[in-house]
Amino acid sequence: MIKYEIRPALESESAQIKDLIHLVGINPTGLDWKRFTVAVNDDGQVIACGQVKPHGADLQEIASIAVSPIYRGQGIARKIIEELLSKTSRPVYLMCMGHNGPMYEKLEFRSIPYEQMPRYFQRIKKIFNIADVFRKTGEDLLVMMLE
Repeated sequence: MIKYEIRPALESESAQIKDLIHLVGINPTGLDWKRFTVAVNDDGQVIACGQVKPHGADLQEIASIAVSPIYRGQGIARKIIEELLSKTSRPVYLMCMGHNGPMYEKLEFRSIPYEQMPRYFQRIKKIFNIADVFRKTGEDLLVMMLE
């Protein structure tokens, strides 16, 4: 098991956060280092990250959860999410690929139907479904909520 520290991100880690997001292939928009919590190893490298993204005054999303591939499977993502949730009011939302749903269900998130999604997430879901017609992944985008 590796040693790491979970803490708020520093401005000097902004590039590392962006590099990690690109490495794992998730949405690179809306990356503001001030909203990030990071896991940093003994060498000062950002090995995992996540943020709480605001969408207006009363809508929050757990987003940009990324773990460097060599550090996966050690519970670091869960620790990042738990830290973010400890500072976030409810309800809080997240979007994930269908295969990640069970991980978030362990944290008591539940998938919500389209009709119950806030308008922002309905728009994203529509765009995803249109794009998937061309990409043909067949995987679903889940919008999940924790109350």
